[in-house]
Amino acid sequence: MRKLTPLAEIHVPTPKADEWYRLNFNGLDHGFLGLKKLLGAADISKAGDRNAGLAAHSELEREVARTILSSLSVQHLFDRPLTDDSGLVDSVMRVNYAINRDAFAEISALSLGEVKNLLLRSDGAGIKRIGSGLTGVTAAALAKIMDTHELIYVARKIEHITKARTRIGLRKTLASRLQPNHPTDDLRGMTCLTYLGLSVGSGDALIGVNPAVDTVENISAILVHLDKLRRSTKAPTQICVLGHMKTQLACLEGGAPVEIMFQSLAGTERSNLTEFDISVELLDLAYVTMQKKGALGPQAEQFMYFETGQGSEFTYGKHNGIDMTTAEALCYGLARRYDPFMVNNVTGFIGPETHLDNFEMIAANLQDHFMGKLLGLPMGMAPCYTLHSKIGLEGQQMATELLTAAGATFFMDVCLNTDRMLAYFDTSGHDNQTLREIHDKEPAPDYLVWAVERGIFRRNGDGHLVRGENWGNPRMFCQTNAELEDLLRLTPSVPGFSPKNHAGPRPTNDVMREIRRHQAVGRAAIQSKLDLARLSRVADFRVVKTKAVDKASHLNHPDFGAELGIAIGGGNATLLTPEHTDIQIVVSDGLSADAVHHNIDDLFPILLAGLKAKGFKLGQHILAPYGRVKLAEPIAKALGTRCVILLIGERPGGSALASRSLSAYLVYHLLDQDEQLKAAKFSGNDDIRFEYSVLSNIYEAGIPAVEAGSVIVEKIEQILRYRAAGNRLESLINPSP
Repeated sequence: MRKLTPLAEIHVPTPKADEWYRLNFNGLDHGFLGLKKLLGAADISKAGDRNAGLAAHSELEREVARTILSSLSVQHLFDRPLTDDSGLVDSVMRVNYAINRDAFAEISALSLGEVKNLLLRSDGAGIKRIGSGLTGVTAAALAKIMDTHELIYVARKIEHITKARTRIGLRKTLASRLQPNHPTDDLRGMTCLTYLGLSVGSGDALIGVNPAVDTVENISAILVHLDKLRRSTKAPTQICVLGHMKTQLACLEGGAPVEIMFQSLAGTERSNLTEFDISVELLDLAYVTMQKKGALGPQAEQFMYFETGQGSEFTYGKHNGIDMTTAEALCYGLARRYDPFMVNNVTGFIGPETHLDNFEMIAANLQDHFMGKLLGLPMGMAPCYTLHSKIGLEGQQMATELLTAAGATFFMDVCLNTDRMLAYFDTSGHDNQTLREIHDKEPAPDYLVWAVERGIFRRNGDGHLVRGENWGNPRMFCQTNAELEDLLRLTPSVPGFSPKNHAGPRPTNDVMREIRRHQAVGRAAIQSKLDLARLSRVADFRVVKTKAVDKASHLNHPDFGAELGIAIGGGNATLLTPEHTDIQIVVSDGLSADAVHHNIDDLFPILLAGLKAKGFKLGQHILAPYGRVKLAEPIAKALGTRCVILLIGERPGGSALASRSLSAYLVYHLLDQDEQLKAAKFSGNDDIRFEYSVLSNIYEAGIPAVEAGSVIVEKIEQILRYRAAGNRLESLINPSP
């Protein structure tokens, strides 16, 4: 196992003042002040960088930036660490400087253009050595001067093999992470989706659930259930519940079978600390704890799992003036510290404010895959999309073909491409098998032995692996036909799943047409608008405007929806002054006004009756068209309220019903200095002022609106009684052993 170098012992050069990078071309002078500006201008133009003012203004400007960047030496970039907005080197940047100094010395005098040529001429072992001597910033710079063929050609030569219960990353294999997410964490639904995935040869990398509810009790229960499923099917794989790292550590201490430790990462310390509630110190603690207590014990050579994706730092407004590609590479430099079993890139998950269309998503995925493998990581890829972007299934499939050619370690198996809890669209088990057959790939060896025994695969006369008689037949895992029928009935968005619903490795045309029709309903819901007249009959709302003035600005600039608008003549659109209430209810369309319309009639009366019965003081309800989640914070500040209940439409998922899904964000305002200090100590964020709990998937196929009203009241009572929300609240309710 790897020994972690203390942060204080990682040498980082002293930051330098920004300098001009200039080039005269065709009679015109071009200049870029500072390395951040140069790196941003050299990249492919993407929405996030355009919105941040970092993208080049023309193709000529971009090529000039690439020319200048190509001429800089590796030493030049090394000597200029990128700093945060205060001019300091943050912990993520510092970790990136934990490199192989001998490998660095061999290439430090070379220009980036020369290093690129060297990578193209080298074999896999040579590329891995070069990568071990690079920081994330240098890896990003290289990605910006490479074309599509080069990104694929270099990455394809790199092999990173990791082992937990199975071994992934072998050159002839293509693994998959089976993701049986359910909108209400229904264990029977997870069972159904696990059986469906295993039946098409998925799950050799991992069976991993994203929980709807992040509590020790819930995640422990899911872990125990997944462990039972793995044992009953005898599938040689590993399990994970992708809750917060603090929750997983508490589950591990409580005896739950934590085999793989998960965490999402960002490329700046501020994003990690304030949005993901993690620090390098917490990641170190999790790594050391898993070394000692991980459920797989010594049979696992690696046991950490990280997810990343371009754009989170920009979306949160904490990118430190660093472009999305470079921030993503810094994530990889951080992940490298922990020798992970797997890393999954989910670029495309956020929406049009970071990646507007298919081209931007595809190009970003190829960059990410190259950078991750160059920096020593086992890169799984999840080219994905949401319905409020201009990305679709065809673009996703183009990305997977290119990434498979580039040697991606694994893809996701989200059944029929539709995530039933996270409301986005990822690769499926059918995609994985199609890619295996096109590119002559196989599942992980240990898993394959099991799958052949179960008849999921077989060897034909010439020894070639083909689909077996049980491929796509989940009935093999059930005692009776009735058992399978019951599981399918309890699981949303599974329009038929049996051998007759497959055409080769693909779903049949009828299945695909139904899936695409439902997606079209979801895209239409994105454009729906709040019916103010209708909502006025539900309650006496005061209307507050955001800075988003129309649907386009709302979708493409999420920060607009998080800020109060300015009325003509100055002042807020609706003047908010201190009221010092216990609770302020805010209703907003978010990404689906239909979700508000379909749930508010049933939810609101139960919610109001429950809150009033508890004796809480409420302000006049607020309606906020074109709002985002973070709008709760300026409203709470203006009103001086203790807690905001924000009812907001989720991004539509993969069924007509899921386009009606509402979320309740319970935002606790840390008004008391003592509580603020406790929250700061718990999170490691001295500037924390709000804590969040969330209840998602409020709709007919998730948590019914009537039930959700009662659940919200119960959670609000806990928040105000314990004076905490989110992970801190859960730690107070269920203290770790």
